[in-house]
Amino acid sequence: MASPEAPAKKPAMLNNNRPLLALALGAAIIPLAGCASGFASSRADTRYVARDVNTLYNAAHARLQGGSYAEAAAIFDEVERQHPYSIWARRAQLMSAFSYYAMRDYQKSIDASRRFLAIHPGNRSAPYALYLIALSQYEQISDVTRDQGVTQQALASFGELIRRYPNSPYADDARLKVDLVRDHLAGKEMEVGRFYQRRRQWLASVHRFRNVIDNYQTTTHVPEALMRLTESYVALGIPIEAQRSAAVLGANYPSSVWYRRAYQLMQAYPNMRPLRAEPVPTPTAAAAASNEPPQQPQGAPPTPEVTTPAEPSSQPQPNPGN
Repeated sequence: MASPEAPAKKPAMLNNNRPLLALALGAAIIPLAGCASGFASSRADTRYVARDVNTLYNAAHARLQGGSYAEAAAIFDEVERQHPYSIWARRAQLMSAFSYYAMRDYQKSIDASRRFLAIHPGNRSAPYALYLIALSQYEQISDVTRDQGVTQQALASFGELIRRYPNSPYADDARLKVDLVRDHLAGKEMEVGRFYQRRRQWLASVHRFRNVIDNYQTTTHVPEALMRLTESYVALGIPIEAQRSAAVLGANYPSSVWYRRAYQLMQAYPNMRPLRAEPVPTPTAAAAASNEPPQQPQGAPPTPEVTTPAEPSSQPQPNPGN
């Protein structure tokens, strides 16, 4: 994701998920008689003509393998329309959803995947259909200057996939993308908080930075949020809260550029002692002898743990089943 200074950018996902296409094509090959040799014209393929399921499905598969995703989707839809009770109608629904995803028509891919889940909720390919929904929403995430409604939808869909199918081949990739989506949402909060800061609306900026610290603790934006929170508290004339934010920043990120900036800011106030990331004092001999707990240094704020998510070792590959 982005550095603390720059808005978060969403990585392009279609190229990263190209193995998905290869495996989906491999899973789509079926031992049906009759190939697509009689379909020289794409118009003839997609036009409504009553045809047997073997011919239709193989024609759609040939288009998908050749990269003609729009034609493949149309013919897969025709399989379902002409042969709704065939065992290949279920597979055609899923392959149609994938074809729409491959051609980047994400809304149609979402609609087809949801239709599959509504008709076949217990099918073994249900995790893949839910994964396609989440991926299609993920691909539509825009930069942090725009509305993040679809980002929230992607987070909810990945969360549902992890909750319902924690051991599926797509759960690990969903967990990784949840971290990326949360980092993106934290970047949006930072963008809005900096906007309020530039307009000297300090209470509004405090609310945004606190949201990052409280709800997105594992993201890369927390150090900057703590420093910006220190700035906002100083501007509001609340030195104790500013001191507390600087202390948390120093305890968790003592070597970051954001702590150095917060430290310099606190030095500008002669009546405030700049806080350093000091170790917790050990009990003195006298205190140990009297069984009294050691005294906490005055003004020392709590230091919550802020961790960084670990990347998974590999990315699962989708493989739609029957």
